[in-house]
Amino acid sequence: MKNSLIVFFFVCAGIVSGSLVANLTSSVKGLSWLSYGLAFGITEPFVLDLSVLKLSLGLTFNLNISVILFVTLAVVIAYMITGKRRRR
Repeated sequence: MKNSLIVFFFVCAGIVSGSLVANLTSSVKGLSWLSYGLAFGITEPFVLDLSVLKLSLGLTFNLNISVILFVTLAVVIAYMITGKRRRR
């Protein structure tokens, strides 16, 4: 359980760091390729109206090269950290 939380934290940190780097490097000439990516998902929200309750659901993923690199790096680091804690 503790190892799963560590991996989850590192993946979230990789997503945030990758998004930050993508935003910062989008206007830099030699590093603009890090911000190349695409967005996919449900752009128009699905609306369920029950007259008493109105529920709107939508989901969009913004995936770019920087996020992929940082999440991969985060998983490797998390694996190294959790691998050292195991005792066999």
